[in-house]
Amino acid sequence: MSRPRPLSGFPEWRPAEQGVEQAVLESLRRTFELHGFSRLTTRAVEPLDVLLGKGETDKELYLLRRLQEQPDVDQADVSDSLGLHPDLTVPLARYVLQHAGAMAFPYRRYQIQSVWRGERPQEGRYREFVQADIDVVGDGTLAFHHEVEVALVAAEALARLPIPAVRMRVNNRKAAEGFYAGLGLDNPGAVLRVMDKLDKIGPDAVRSALSDTAGATHEQATACIRFAAISAAPGEGMGTVADQVAALGVEHPLLEAGLSDLAQVVEAAEAAVPGALVPDLSIARGLDYYTGTVFETHLVGHESIGSICSGGRYDELARDGDRVFPGVGVSVGVTRLVGALLARGLVRTTREVPAAVLVAVAAESERGRSTAVAQALRRRGVAAEVSPTSAKFGKQIRYADRRGIPYVWFPGDPDEVKDIRSGDQQQADAEHWLPPADDQTPRLLAGTDDKEHS
Repeated sequence: MSRPRPLSGFPEWRPAEQGVEQAVLESLRRTFELHGFSRLTTRAVEPLDVLLGKGETDKELYLLRRLQEQPDVDQADVSDSLGLHPDLTVPLARYVLQHAGAMAFPYRRYQIQSVWRGERPQEGRYREFVQADIDVVGDGTLAFHHEVEVALVAAEALARLPIPAVRMRVNNRKAAEGFYAGLGLDNPGAVLRVMDKLDKIGPDAVRSALSDTAGATHEQATACIRFAAISAAPGEGMGTVADQVAALGVEHPLLEAGLSDLAQVVEAAEAAVPGALVPDLSIARGLDYYTGTVFETHLVGHESIGSICSGGRYDELARDGDRVFPGVGVSVGVTRLVGALLARGLVRTTREVPAAVLVAVAAESERGRSTAVAQALRRRGVAAEVSPTSAKFGKQIRYADRRGIPYVWFPGDPDEVKDIRSGDQQQADAEHWLPPADDQTPRLLAGTDDKEHS
């Protein structure tokens, strides 16, 4: 067999890198659960007609086909085809419809799973990647305060990581749609899809696209671009945002309602996580199903990798006849975030392996005794590994050092444990000894210094 080659867009990280990913996932999970979100895991596949029902994803989907598929099966029947989910919103909507009778609403879930998109691989874009989502789903109605809550949970989850500062830019779709309506543009969805590309294609291309797809005049397109240029600096709250909008001379009730909602989100976030969230009217989120608060999050100083966390309010996550399920959610692009952190050397872990202790083996005839020590430690929550050989203790210590295991246990009369980093060695009892809290589990550290985050 020839040496395997990597597949572009399908990251497969080395052990130390996977340790970073695991630590990030564990931190996110812990924060989500602290806020009362329950874990949800769904199947990886959905019927193709379900996947196509949520927007412009058909060109990015991976379809499944059985190798021994019968030739007489009608492949033209979309409902019989399966595809891998390109995000976690589609399976959530399907799950809610399928299990609504067994749910207590508002339903609060977090979901951490792989998704698949047939995109061109580049920095920050993969064909297989992990997302970490939270959503609050209502039955018929969903209170506005959940829009505030979800933004705060996302900001808190990212703030717990030893990563560069993040900046969450937030807007409200009602404000944008109201502004467009006040200009006389009657297709706000088309305008939003174009404005969502402003950072990528620039104002001149946006003007042209607005004319072609939304029937905007040069003056209307220019006003849309001026509206999108309005933002506030970190720590300013809403600052002069409302005044800058008023100066454009456009009025509409929906615009006023959207600005009011935006102010509530910004003020609450500023009180909880100062400087983490700023109003930015350029945030459009081109997907049609967003209806209220929308936000995107970037690493300060590393904006080129794109948004690492985005989401918003949607008044119709799913519908069953007259029964409607609104929601608000946020998605953390874990693979994009971790990939960028690793590439820039911005994070590391205290060790690659979960084991805090290597139990030495004096001789193969004594392996049972070493195994008993390890079992005693494990019963008390201490991750322990038994040495694979009974080589000289010096070699066993070097093995522990290569693995990143901080302690070596020597069974004897009495037993002793050695911190191989400091050289400190002391008597110990497996029924009572515990490593310091900092050594219990691998911890995530900033790559440039020793600043630690729990």
